Amino acid sequence: MSLTPRADTPRTDDDESTGSQDLVESPATPDQGSAAARVDQAEGADLDEGTDLDEGADLDEGADLDEGDIAADYIEELLDILDLDGDIDIETRGGRSYISVDSSGENDLHLLSKPDTVTALQELTRIAVQTRTGEFSRLILDVGGSRATREQELTALVDRAVAKLDEGATAASLPPMSSYERKLVHDIVASRGDFSSESEGEGRDRHTVVTRA
Repeated sequence: MSLTPRADTPRTDDDESTGSQDLVESPATPDQGSAAARVDQAEGADLDEGTDLDEGADLDEGADLDEGDIAADYIEELLDILDLDGDIDIETRGGRSYISVDSSGENDLHLLSKPDTVTALQELTRIAVQTRTGEFSRLILDVGGSRATREQELTALVDRAVAKLDEGATAASLPPMSSYERKLVHDIVASRGDFSSESEGEGRDRHTVVTRA
């Protein structure tokens, strides 16, 4: 298992993701009990709600470690407990840590790369970082290329929205999702040229609406 920090790459993202959903006429409210629905509310989470794998860690120790290192240590210990091998890369973009877990050999990482599982692991990792640093974490976790898979799903959602507009609709609403995913959707729509998008709604109902430019 190896930790390979990469150089900073300037980029500004918002926040992270939920599982794939179909287009909706009016945004539905996600299940409040799911980890995916709670991830957008993580900013207000009480630090005491998190369970660090290393329960004996002194909070002061986090002061000398950055977010990426703490997250990588937490994930490495989790992989050890699960008896899984994985290469952990740490990247920083626009002041946010991106943690990627991949494997060069055959193992069961694909079991951890399902959207809901990645979302839950990401939230647990953020809480572990908060517990050590006392500061809210906005890190993004990718397991086995799960983020690339989700971008493909978001692209398919935009394709269906564009198809609705071509059929005569004045606007097409996508399901509620996190600000990180909405940022990805805005980028995908902008690349189409003839269409625009904006976020509407509040809290867990925050969603993207696609219209013609």
